[in-house]
Amino acid sequence: KRFGLSFEALHSLFRNAHVIHMKRNSHSIRSQTMRHVKSYLNGSSILNLARKCNYPPSMMARLIVENVATSSPATTTALAKVVSGVVLATTDGRSCHGKNTNHSIHNNNPPFAKVKAKMANATTKTAPALASNNNNRKKFITEALRHPEKVLGCASTSILPEYMFSEKNGTITISSGGEQQLVDHFSRKPLYAVMAKNDCAPLLSRLSLEVREAIDLDPMYGPRQDRERHNVGIEYELLLEQTLQSMDIPFETEAELRVRGTAKTPDVLLSCPVGLRVRRKESQNPLCLNNNKEEDTTFQQSPSVINLEDDDEYEWKIICWIDSKALFGDVETHTNSVLPQVETYVHRFGPGLVLYWFGHAPLSRLNDGHGDVVIVGGNMPDMLLLPTGEFHGRGGRMAL
Repeated sequence: KRFGLSFEALHSLFRNAHVIHMKRNSHSIRSQTMRHVKSYLNGSSILNLARKCNYPPSMMARLIVENVATSSPATTTALAKVVSGVVLATTDGRSCHGKNTNHSIHNNNPPFAKVKAKMANATTKTAPALASNNNNRKKFITEALRHPEKVLGCASTSILPEYMFSEKNGTITISSGGEQQLVDHFSRKPLYAVMAKNDCAPLLSRLSLEVREAIDLDPMYGPRQDRERHNVGIEYELLLEQTLQSMDIPFETEAELRVRGTAKTPDVLLSCPVGLRVRRKESQNPLCLNNNKEEDTTFQQSPSVINLEDDDEYEWKIICWIDSKALFGDVETHTNSVLPQVETYVHRFGPGLVLYWFGHAPLSRLNDGHGDVVIVGGNMPDMLLLPTGEFHGRGGRMAL
């Protein structure tokens, strides 16, 4: 109420801003990948690494899994050959072969530098072979984030041999009863409790537990959030279809268009062009974010009730398709993501409508594709004009 927006609209706007922040900083985070990997190997948790970098925990988990986990025995063998003959030091000063060494993973000393150099040379020489397995590798990473206990639970088969020592460097402790726990950093309540074998070694790997912790404590990204956004999108697509059915407007759904083999498919393709009465750009009245009514804002929702007598404030637009967007249409999201997508519909089907269910920025700041993209927020307009001259609203034909 304070901002004049619904909870869904405010949440969508916040996420859009966070996505912009992440895209701007992702390159600098990934350019220091080996630094983050070394910190994880030496005991820093994935969640703490994400907090230090102001980076989504699930994205940091993906970065660590990409560099620490192995997807197949063949991959393990190939990478083991790269580091053959090189002694990797652990944090207690002993190598993987049990020999003493003065080098530490904390420093950029010769052993770790040689590993990086050899891995870089091997990647260059085997580029064609790695490209053929790229899709399988991506699938493995995705499944590891969805089901970390299943995919990454066994350290001996899911972690590269040279990084096995990292399993002893985590902050996860085992109680005297053999119980392994992860604690929610907000509520301080246990998230998971896994019984260990022989009260000395955890049943699940440190990597799998920390990936699960990062995924569950990430409020913006991750498999669960992806499913939720997908389900919300489907819900509002169904609402759009039900609204058009109540107005007796003939249309084809995205699924029906795909059956026909259509390459680019909007959510709804109208069987015939219809007229839509919308506010002119210059007559938009944005909602205030605070009690100061004189201050201009960048947020508004389109009205659902239109007064036909105000001809100076409205204009008629022809639309051939409708695309449902269950999000807030801020300027950057609309310009960089939505507009390039819907312009392909304009080229194939003609002008259309983008419906932002959670509102949008002022139309004066949104690109309308030279007038071919009509932008509406909040809800479907109450009235459409068919080519026959009939006005249709909720409940069917309207007598005006």
